[in-house]
Amino acid sequence: MKKLTIVALLLVNALTIFAQSAPKPYGVLPSQLQLRWQETEMYCIVHFSMATYTDKEWGFGDESPNIFNPSNFSALQIVGAAKAGGFKGIVVVAKHHDGFCLWPTKTTDHNISKSSWKNGKGDVVKEYQEACKQLGMKMGIYCSPWDRNNASYGKPAYVTEVYRKQLEELYANYGPLFMSWHDGANGGDGYYGGAREQRKIDRSTYYGWDTTWAITRKMQPGAAIFGDAGPDVRWVGNEEGHAGETYWATFTPEAADGKIPSNGNVKYETSPEGTHNGKFWIPAECDVPSRPGWFYHKTQDGQTKSAYTLLDLYYKSVGRGACLDLGLSPDKDGVLTDEDVQILKQFGTVIKQTFAVNELKGATLKASNVRGSNAAKFGTAFLLDNDRYTYWATDDAVTTPSLTADMHTPKTFNVIRLRENIKLGQRIEGAAVDVWQNNAWKEIATVPTIGANRLIRLSQNITTSKVRLRITGSPAAIALSDFGLFKEPVHLSAPAISRSIKGEISISTDAPVSSIHYTTDGTEPTSNSPVYKQLFDYSNGGVVKAISFDGTTAHSEIKTRVFGVTKAGWIASAPQAGGNRMRHVANAIDEDPKTMYNTCTKNDSIVFKPQEITIDLGKSQNIKAFTYLPRQDKNPEAEGIVDSYSFQVSIDGQNWTQAAEGEFSNIASNPIEQTIKLSTAVNARYFKFIARHVIKGNGFTVAEIGIL
Repeated sequence: MKKLTIVALLLVNALTIFAQSAPKPYGVLPSQLQLRWQETEMYCIVHFSMATYTDKEWGFGDESPNIFNPSNFSALQIVGAAKAGGFKGIVVVAKHHDGFCLWPTKTTDHNISKSSWKNGKGDVVKEYQEACKQLGMKMGIYCSPWDRNNASYGKPAYVTEVYRKQLEELYANYGPLFMSWHDGANGGDGYYGGAREQRKIDRSTYYGWDTTWAITRKMQPGAAIFGDAGPDVRWVGNEEGHAGETYWATFTPEAADGKIPSNGNVKYETSPEGTHNGKFWIPAECDVPSRPGWFYHKTQDGQTKSAYTLLDLYYKSVGRGACLDLGLSPDKDGVLTDEDVQILKQFGTVIKQTFAVNELKGATLKASNVRGSNAAKFGTAFLLDNDRYTYWATDDAVTTPSLTADMHTPKTFNVIRLRENIKLGQRIEGAAVDVWQNNAWKEIATVPTIGANRLIRLSQNITTSKVRLRITGSPAAIALSDFGLFKEPVHLSAPAISRSIKGEISISTDAPVSSIHYTTDGTEPTSNSPVYKQLFDYSNGGVVKAISFDGTTAHSEIKTRVFGVTKAGWIASAPQAGGNRMRHVANAIDEDPKTMYNTCTKNDSIVFKPQEITIDLGKSQNIKAFTYLPRQDKNPEAEGIVDSYSFQVSIDGQNWTQAAEGEFSNIASNPIEQTIKLSTAVNARYFKFIARHVIKGNGFTVAEIGIL
């Protein structure tokens, strides 16, 4: 009888183990649509339209359709270059803020059918669609809600009869789409059918996002909707291409003005990290242009982010659990430059080489706990099958387990990959990795979160035969789907190029190299170019390119810096400067982007009025362009950034002539150096920068101001 009882108990235990249930989902969960978006990891947004030809970031809306006439537009070249870079899709900017539509729409005459290109028979969006289909790439659409051309913008009729009908046309004719991209672009100055005025809208209500997005859900149910606060994908809060080191896909949006959060009405300070245990699953997109601006500008040739800069952004976006959206900028011919194509190819090659081999393949994995002791369902073998949704799980009571991997022979790696099965939620709040060296465990890395994807890029190669993973915090049983060790190809870091206030160029690198070579004539440096040995004068400005070599073949990517005329001998003054302000005005011309001239005060009773700064060049100079660098301190308040300006010039400092005026488009999100080219060069000893309007604050800021 006792034997039968024992047998029965063993049978019950065996059945219990076999039937061990999966861990319960934790918190809010992603939709199937969001999972597909997450798996995309990298895609590109392509800006090619009117602003390409007007050399602006935001067109005003009064451009003639005839100026759009690319001589060699090739969607295949653009999409093919993205694919070579390892990107899995593109988002087509079908309409930007100038209102020009790249497809033959029925909603406005400001469209491609009125252009000279292909005698008005062309369709840029259709060509992108065909190229994506041919190359096996996903396609998304961005149609700007703000329209600086349309006469009805600001009135209800624009939303119902223009914007939403444009979306319906795009959804009906250019699918299937993996993404419908929306931002909170809202009113300001514009052409508006000839009114040439400023129009303001309530961005929390005007576009009627719930109704607008319902069209997307109906017509393109497979498209993830990107908005500043979702609903499917949120903006990460910067245009620098990186998420927070601590990153949560869960998010509780906060309104910037106290109203219900909507597109364009969100406190972006919380976006990079998300919200721990947030109310909604809204993962982040990290958008960043490959060049300084989103549209092509010839003056930015040579300033495309290098392959290794892109790699760094990859680790800080995809490697933190978000997705990377890289901006591509075809030139006036309608293609990417050879430089941009080559960089994408290099980047794609490095990514492919890095993740080609998981050094843990063939290792023996031993966990401190396996859920229900059921290795068949929840064992460690699932960590190496390259499936995001099979996983190693622990018992409910075990939330800080460890795992040891014995590779049996020494292996070398410098990248660690960890993933959670996010179908069950994001739960892990900390992890550490140790290696076995000198007969002891040594900690080499820690992370605060894991989520859909966590890549740990080590500062040096590690060689060991055993690795240990420790989960240091989790509110529930873990569900880890991936553990990998990889080796990124060794590369030399690009040289750093700087110039002193005296106009002397310094070139250096933090890596041991045999030589640094440079050019100042715009050509690409090689091992035959001049060797950098000491400071040299570069007072008149221009382009400096440098490359470092280790021996005769191994070399870094090329670093490019563009310099204006040296500021030695310049004197800056400002009528609003007083006391310390007068001394600080020199910060605007000290060649140091980390310092700035700042007239903002904490006195809320002061209202901003136009302010200015005057520069005495010391002698008359031929001025072809002005430059303005906004504050670079990444202050989330970002007070004093100028978005409307004028420049005046003078020979004697008494009589002034206007040389340029306009707006700095998108400068709040992308605070890069602004170059204001003059149609005709002017000769002057003095110039005056007038801040006519700032984005926020009662004063203005200048990190650097200069001339070319």
